[in-house]
Amino acid sequence: MKISALITFLEEQAPLRLQESYDNSGLICGNPDSEIESVLIALDCTEEIIEEARKKGCGMVISHHPIVFKGLKRFTGSNYVERTIISAIKNDIAIYAIHTNLDHVNQGVNRRICDKIGLDNQRILEPKTEQLLKLGVYVPADHAEAVRSSLFAAGAGRIGNYSDCSFNLIGEGTFKATEGADPFVGEVGKRHSETEIRIEVVFPFWLEKVVMNHLRKSHPYEEIAYDLIQLKNSLQTVGAGMIGELPESMTEAEFLSHLKQNMNLKVIRHTSFCGKNVKKVAVCGGSGSFLIGPAISSGSDFYVTADVKYHEFFDAEGKLVIADIGHFESERFTIDLLGEWISEKFPTFAVRLTETNTNPINYF
Repeated sequence: MKISALITFLEEQAPLRLQESYDNSGLICGNPDSEIESVLIALDCTEEIIEEARKKGCGMVISHHPIVFKGLKRFTGSNYVERTIISAIKNDIAIYAIHTNLDHVNQGVNRRICDKIGLDNQRILEPKTEQLLKLGVYVPADHAEAVRSSLFAAGAGRIGNYSDCSFNLIGEGTFKATEGADPFVGEVGKRHSETEIRIEVVFPFWLEKVVMNHLRKSHPYEEIAYDLIQLKNSLQTVGAGMIGELPESMTEAEFLSHLKQNMNLKVIRHTSFCGKNVKKVAVCGGSGSFLIGPAISSGSDFYVTADVKYHEFFDAEGKLVIADIGHFESERFTIDLLGEWISEKFPTFAVRLTETNTNPINYF
């Protein structure tokens, strides 16, 4: 299939507009119109990964971490980034990264960690704000249901576990069509009154284009009266980290053993025990020290993450146990997650999971 079809699906699951400003998710090299027969999924994209893709006949590599984070001014092969890109281009292998946008979605990296640990009642630890838009539009009463249904079909009106959510207010609209107009109701040159319904719906900002297209196609008026407002409300399905509860509480030592076994870990760096049972656990794949405060505020007994610096361990202050399990180790199961998504959506398409260990850190 075309690379673009695969990209469209991935970005429906983890919209690119959710990535952090410093990130470089998306298609890094390759032609989106190219046809491919198989894809290789990895956590990192390195020279070894490109070679593995070449040997397996994969026309595309999907990695969690982008191989390119900043602009490249020359391609001389002087470092591994340049050599990887050169090799990919030579072998006609596309590279796609799905990074912080996958971190931020409810069904992404952190949910997989929660599932591996066995946490119930999973939810976003720090939901993002200003992700929602509210559309208010005036529709002739006889067409209100058609417009509402079209907006719902575009993804508007979803709030948590509820769909088809809207607020409707009936009133009277007036207008006078001037010369050159082609009014749906009323006559040119005469003021017209029409019973209208104001429909209000909310939707995440990345759906703006599709929602507005649905509005224009379903609304009968030549000129549509509407307003679009950004909301400061938090979106509970998008944000950083996750939190959940163990089915049964454990001692801190028992939980560390449980964590080590279920996440397939060799070593865990952690703060001192607090002397209490573990029930509520916060997680963040990759570098998660920025969420130590929210993890404490949430009442978590443990915070599982990676890349915690020496002085940041002091921030636990005996309120919870910080467990640094390693960056690679915290995100390795992202490979399985992406493989499952693609295989379920495209069951006849060949999905390969890398056999190359790209972890740059070794333990002695």
